[in-house]
Amino acid sequence: MLDIKEIRARPDWVEERLRTRGPGRDLGSFRALEAEKRTLQAETEALQAERNAISREVGRRKAEKADAEDLFRRMKEIGPRLKELESQLRQREEAVLAVLVDLPNLPHASVPVGADESANQEVRRWGTPREFSFPALNHWDVGERLGILDFQAGTALAGARFTVLRGAGARLSRALSNFMLDLHTGEHGYTEVLPPMLANADSLFGTGQLPKFEEELFATRDDAYYLIPTAEVPLTNLVREQILSASQLPMKLVAWTACFRREAGAAGKDTRGLIRQHQFDKVELVNITAPQQSYEALEQLTACAEEVLKRLELPHRTITLCTGDMGFSAAKTYDLEVWLPGQNRYREISSCSNTEAFQARRMKARYRSGDKDKAEPVHTLNGSGVAVGRALVAILENFQQADGSVAIPDALRPYMGGLERIAPLV
Repeated sequence: MLDIKEIRARPDWVEERLRTRGPGRDLGSFRALEAEKRTLQAETEALQAERNAISREVGRRKAEKADAEDLFRRMKEIGPRLKELESQLRQREEAVLAVLVDLPNLPHASVPVGADESANQEVRRWGTPREFSFPALNHWDVGERLGILDFQAGTALAGARFTVLRGAGARLSRALSNFMLDLHTGEHGYTEVLPPMLANADSLFGTGQLPKFEEELFATRDDAYYLIPTAEVPLTNLVREQILSASQLPMKLVAWTACFRREAGAAGKDTRGLIRQHQFDKVELVNITAPQQSYEALEQLTACAEEVLKRLELPHRTITLCTGDMGFSAAKTYDLEVWLPGQNRYREISSCSNTEAFQARRMKARYRSGDKDKAEPVHTLNGSGVAVGRALVAILENFQQADGSVAIPDALRPYMGGLERIAPLV
């Protein structure tokens, strides 16, 4: 949520920054509702002040045994009008908040301005895509030939965009998760958390999924819970409605969870394979820090995600997203895109974002530099470290062999019981 004080102080600047995020991003509704609210607030406060003054005067007259009938008549007139004004004021305050929570975060000054992904800027590349002596296959063909990806079973059990992993495929997924958790906790300084995979509406509001993106969420039928779309939700909300001390920052958290998304806007996109599933596994990184450290923290968090891909020997590139391509809560985002030879293109495998104080304001998450200092919002960052299913896809495509087998990257072999390759079915 944007800082309402900043909107009031610099409305034209805020509106200009919002418009870089796309058409229709302006403060017209906010300004109109704010004007109505201020008028109602002034009238309400004037009547409240008059009521208080009358109450004092009634007390004085009673003490002097003087007549106060005229004051009682005025109090009877004020009461209903004040009640009506207070009701209207609450309605306008709710309307202002509804507009405010629908506004996206303001982009950082370093973010390139653009309408869509064509304006994204490449920052760096790592690794050279392998040259194959045979036609490189898509991961779904590789996985089916190995007998480790069963798309038909997933559809029969749950429906489209679900998959069953079998044998070495299931073990490879588990190996990837364990490898990533060990790397982030053992070398990158993150604390592992195993959170609930259901979240309440307050948690999803705090990180920005509600109310704007409810159609993307899976909700339970009888209780007010949602399946989490990412571990960012529970991890970040661990500090909701708290005032932290400076000594608790930075708070670096990592979790493996299943994630669930409706993919409501994905009709016709990635209908085959594991790229866009309703259920997928992800190792998520969250960093909660003081504002003055948050952009250094973004570089560090991104480097941690990149290190996963380097250890797995997967060619990838890092992209700065433009203003029109960033997520709702982000002030700046780096996407990591891994090379997929079966598709002959780079595809997103991680998204690392600094939301600055945007989520913290929604969560009322604050910190104090010292005991006597005023509490201010923390900055929150998140990033995939990385998406497990997409890493599995990248391994199947980049490490496929001419004989139909798939080699296991060296970093994963200890987690695969020393297995060096997955052989095709006889």
